[in-house]
Amino acid sequence: MAVDLSKLALRNKMEIGELNGKRVAIDAYNVLYQFISIIRQPDGTPLHDSNGEVTSHLSGIFYRTIEMVEKGIEPIYVFDGIPSKLKERTISARIKRREEAYSEWQKAKESGRIEEARSYAEQSARVDRKIVESSKELLNLMGIPHINAPSEGEAQASVMCRDGLVYAAASQDYDTLLFGASVVIRNLTLSGRRKLPKKNVYVDVFPERVDLEETLKGLGINRKQLIWVGIMLGTDFNSGVKGIGPKTALKIVRGIESIDELESVLKKRGAEFESDPREVEQLFLNPEVKKMDKKELDSVLATSVDIKGLVDFMCAKHDFSEDRIKKFAERLGERDVIKRQKGIDAWMG
Repeated sequence: MAVDLSKLALRNKMEIGELNGKRVAIDAYNVLYQFISIIRQPDGTPLHDSNGEVTSHLSGIFYRTIEMVEKGIEPIYVFDGIPSKLKERTISARIKRREEAYSEWQKAKESGRIEEARSYAEQSARVDRKIVESSKELLNLMGIPHINAPSEGEAQASVMCRDGLVYAAASQDYDTLLFGASVVIRNLTLSGRRKLPKKNVYVDVFPERVDLEETLKGLGINRKQLIWVGIMLGTDFNSGVKGIGPKTALKIVRGIESIDELESVLKKRGAEFESDPREVEQLFLNPEVKKMDKKELDSVLATSVDIKGLVDFMCAKHDFSEDRIKKFAERLGERDVIKRQKGIDAWMG
């Protein structure tokens, strides 16, 4: 499970329009799970086309991406590559939880417990190869750039941000801070009115900006110490230390300068790591990523929308409403023309 720094990170509510003119690297798998989980029928059944193919993610990508583009954002979706070996236990645990949730979803659906069924359905969401490939195909037709990370997508997005290639990394996971993203945007594809799970209560969800330096300064620690906090709380790559919460972890790291000292302090408290924290520390400090320069990134961004192909893909292949898809596709095409014109103007100087 991703590290929970919600009680420590300094989050600032923002309007999506504040990202106008800025490039944002989006953790693709993170948003795909959001769309697959949330965009469902009342009993939890995901959207399907006439061939039985899941289309919830296509709906989410299409409409949310167009919303971002129309707000002046330049999105770049970053897909996961081969996961780190340190993540194997987390992946196995997630698979088990999803299988259990799927079983409970079917039981709740059969007995007519609709609200409960939807909750279990969301927990059972999984992103398979078909979903990933159809997402990439849709992005290609929309003229939206995407790249494949060699390993963790959030690490790639974070390093791109850290290196100044993009303004921010967009993800719900606070691991992005540990990977060194200078700015993290949360709720970018979740903003809007949302119903709380198992409650007949709706809340407004706004995008949030988390500044790494601002957070570190507010906590009185450096990034390496923040990584140690994360390791004690538990990340996708290690189990946390029992009995250590955010406040205690923060108090501990403020007085130490090395992993050796951290282990010594924990030992005195009768606690210890289940695995070597040095491996996890190095994964966050030196993640496996594709190094890029501005010229290479610009070539990735040199894309254009295929309106006819987009309408055929969404409507003829996946049964979306042609009138609605065509209207939004044309709007995307208009933004594409504006983007190309700006590029020409900049080149003409």
